[in-house]
Amino acid sequence: MILPGATLGMLGGGQLGGMFTVAARTMGYRVIVLDPDPDSPAGRIADEHLHAAYNDKRALEQLAKACNVVTTEFENVPAATLRILDQWCAVRPSARALELTQDRIREKNFISEIGLATAPFHAVYDQQGLKVACKAIEPPYIVKRSTHGYDGKGQYHADDLATAEIAFAKLGKTACILEHKVDLAKEISVVLGRATSGRSACFPVAENEHSEGILNLSLVPARVPGGIALKAEQMAISLARALKYCGVLAVEFFLTGEGQLLVNEIAPRPHNSGHYTLDACKTSQFEQQVRMICELPAGSTDLLCPVIMVNLLGDLWNADQPHWEALLRHPNAKLHLYGKRQARPGRKMGHMCYLDADIQRAERQAREILRDLKG
Repeated sequence: MILPGATLGMLGGGQLGGMFTVAARTMGYRVIVLDPDPDSPAGRIADEHLHAAYNDKRALEQLAKACNVVTTEFENVPAATLRILDQWCAVRPSARALELTQDRIREKNFISEIGLATAPFHAVYDQQGLKVACKAIEPPYIVKRSTHGYDGKGQYHADDLATAEIAFAKLGKTACILEHKVDLAKEISVVLGRATSGRSACFPVAENEHSEGILNLSLVPARVPGGIALKAEQMAISLARALKYCGVLAVEFFLTGEGQLLVNEIAPRPHNSGHYTLDACKTSQFEQQVRMICELPAGSTDLLCPVIMVNLLGDLWNADQPHWEALLRHPNAKLHLYGKRQARPGRKMGHMCYLDADIQRAERQAREILRDLKG
């Protein structure tokens, strides 16, 4: 076990790294953040901030020699960085886990190879490959850039070969996947913690609503049959096992109108849809991340109260701050702001959780608060 008093390293200084840092320091650990942004939210609250690029070998050596274990807050840290760090200290999750999940083609092939279902897809590398893909996959389509796509960025809808060609051109004619746009009943996700021993602990399944590709809200517990929730947890555990994963992992699923559960994406880190755990579970996903990488027993994932988590995007900020009094007057509402200096449309500036024994009432109240925040 890596016990309090030890030093933990975090690659990435955004809000996920920030919430990890709060959890780790609360538990008595020191935290060193490496992030190229001199004003990163996590860097401002860590014990130490190394302001350097992720491939800066001198900074990586300094980080590794000071830390007992290093983890990540996002999947696009170069896998080579983790291999360099692995020469001096424990790195969790592994470079292999990041390599498989930071490229959609590799990720989709991996999911299929271990026997789990995805939406029908085809890898596309050039114009001819796009024509082959459109013949192999039934429309309508989603064309997604293979790397560096998130929150709806790097993807376009298409109805036929002509519109798929336009989408491919907009994406720079780089490696993509062409995926069948499935008939969705719901989108759900599972966040779990997995230790090096192989023990896994799943948080309650979240039901997610997206707007323009960005998560709008998560409702917990998900309004799906118990058998579907259990199957999603089992599939997520299977993925974590196949990755030999250590840390916190999120798996997003499509639930089709026919009741089929399809793996959409894997996130090798705490996840936006798991933010509800900060207020509504015995253990947050960030404390669980600390526990897993430090080889401590998993904290309880029990849900204390039904909850709805709502993202607060930069769209709420106009010339001034949102009307916070509209939220703070509600005793069941919990506000989390990430300390980002500049608000932009679509940028995640914070989130709100609303807890209520009646999940329908919680949803109604949370949506009303969101409207009131806009004035």
